[in-house]
Amino acid sequence: MRIFSPKRYVASVDRIDLDELWAQGKRAIMLDRDNTLVPRDRKTAPAEICAWLDRARDKGFALYMVSNNWHRDQVMRSASELGLDAISHAMKPAPFALRAALRRMGRTAEEAVLIGDQLYTDVWAGNFAGVDTILVKPQTEVDLWYTQIFRIFERRALRDLTCEE
Repeated sequence: MRIFSPKRYVASVDRIDLDELWAQGKRAIMLDRDNTLVPRDRKTAPAEICAWLDRARDKGFALYMVSNNWHRDQVMRSASELGLDAISHAMKPAPFALRAALRRMGRTAEEAVLIGDQLYTDVWAGNFAGVDTILVKPQTEVDLWYTQIFRIFERRALRDLTCEE
């Protein structure tokens, strides 16, 4: 089950300690869009997420949005608003988009972390790509129909994993 195991499970992106990541040698952060940065039922990221991204940038992290969302216009609009480069149609859990983002940032898998809200796409893709993964709780219960099905299995898989609040 290691392929489905995140390195950490955290309540939300803004709860992740950037100083701790930096001390671990991380210099690049890849982030999912839907329900990680931007709640599925909103068009923009909450202020606390924007502030966290600003702190990450100020600290020197390379940032990249990697989204499975097929609506390129939505992904690119969010990326622009958040000051990020982005890949849409990422096809996670396949690792190809993550590897492309790493190349574009000029970083290695060892220097990177992937943050996302889905075990069977984000965590799986990061682990396939050799990138440390941080799973966050989804920002809202609103999801696509097929994601709702995966959430049933996620809850079962995560029942023994403690979430850092």
